[in-house]
Parts: sequence; C-alpha cells; structure tokens
Amino acid sequence: MSKNILVTGATSGFGRAIAERFAKEGNTVCITGRRGERLEELKKELEEKYKVRVITLQFDVRNKEEVIKAIAQLKTEIGHIDILVNNAGLASGMSSIEEGDTDDWDVMIDTNIKGLLYVTRQVAPLMKVQRGGHIFNIGSTAAKTVYKNGNVYCATKFAVDALNQAMRIDLLPYGIKVTGVNPGMAETEFSLVRFKGDEERAANVYKGFKALEADDIADIVFYCASLPLHVCINDLVVTATNQASSLYSIKDAEKPV
Repeated sequence: MSKNILVTGATSGFGRAIAERFAKEGNTVCITGRRGERLEELKKELEEKYKVRVITLQFDVRNKEEVIKAIAQLKTEIGHIDILVNNAGLASGMSSIEEGDTDDWDVMIDTNIKGLLYVTRQVAPLMKVQRGGHIFNIGSTAAKTVYKNGNVYCATKFAVDALNQAMRIDLLPYGIKVTGVNPGMAETEFSLVRFKGDEERAANVYKGFKALEADDIADIVFYCASLPLHVCINDLVVTATNQASSLYSIKDAEKPV
C-alpha cells in the first residue's frame, strides 16, 4: 500500500537517497529544501524513473512561519503524512569553544534543533489524529560521543537524541513510532558544508577510508519503516566497518599487517 513520506533536507545526501528509496517502492514523496532548482530536478528525476507522485516544498526549516505555511499547504494536497524524516541538519565550522564563530553556532542550533522541532510540531498532530505514523530523526554518532572541536555540533545532536526519547514517550499513546538513526562518517556534502566549500579539506576527511554512503542510510530507514506495526526500532548507531565511534576509526594506511 502506497504511503505519503515527507523528507526534509532532500536536495542532497541522506535526504535525497531516502526520498529515492521510498519513491522506488511506489510511495508518494514530499521533498523539502532551500534550493528550489535542486528540488525540481529531483522531482523530475523521481517521477520519470519511478512513475510516482512527488511534491516539492521550498522552505528553510529555521523559519517557523515558512514551516507552518508549507505543512498547511501539504495537508490540503495529500491529507495525511505517514512517515516524517527529519533529515535537514548540518555542521558549520570546527573550532575550539573559545574561538567558535557564534554565527556558526546559531546556524547549527536553529537548523538541527529548532528546525526539527518546528517541522515535528506541525506534523505530529496529524499523526495523532490518524492514530499512527512514523517519525525518523537523523542524528549522528556525535550524539553519543563528543569529539575535539565538535562542541556545539555535538551538543545539537545530543539534543536530537534526547528529543528522540521524549517524542517516543509523548507519542506512545497514539501508536506513533519514533526512530533515531545516528550515522558515523558518511561521504556526502557534510564535510564540504562544514568546511564552507573547501573541497580539499573535505576530501581529506575520507581519504583512505571506506565511509558510509547515503544509500546505506536510506536502506536502513526504509527497513525500519517496513517493520510490522507492533515493532519499533527506537535507536540505531550506524558506522562504517572501519569506524567504531566518533573517536575511533582506522585509515587504510593504519591497518595492521
């Protein structure tokens, strides 16, 4: 049976891969992001490739009024939302706490925490009326272990981890599932955004290292969403085989002989 899926931050990385994974199975996919051209390109690609309905919503999750307006519009188009994937998020900069750029801090807090809350606040009441639904919050291994110069980014992902648990408790009476997915190193635009377009520095993060791919996380989200109604995976930490945590990984050159 086809479902309605809402994916935030769908113009690249995990969000794009998740949207495609659900479209591949014949679901209606609602994709959001700030970059209108990318949204339209993805819409065209998915509709042509999978013959499914794709709805685009261009807005910034940091803007509460834009979120309210967009979700209200979506309600008139599809009526209900079965699955929400709170994927929009980012790291900005990587400085010691006393040297941190407060603008970077604001961007991360407003996107990773407040943006997730703004979207969830509009969607969760719909699921409550439906007496069911599934919310995915895409976190990070940074939600479990703090690393050097990760400070505020890690703090935002710790907050997401807490919200996973709180949502699960608050929404329990309404049959709504909540799943936190916390990936480790993944070769997406993440490092490019963190280092503000410095391609060489971003590439060095993954040099000699087989990182996760966006499709890996998309497969995991789809699997969790496909489980029987009485089964909910609450929390997942996912790393590449050669990464144990945010602090411990092994580069190809460091492998024991």
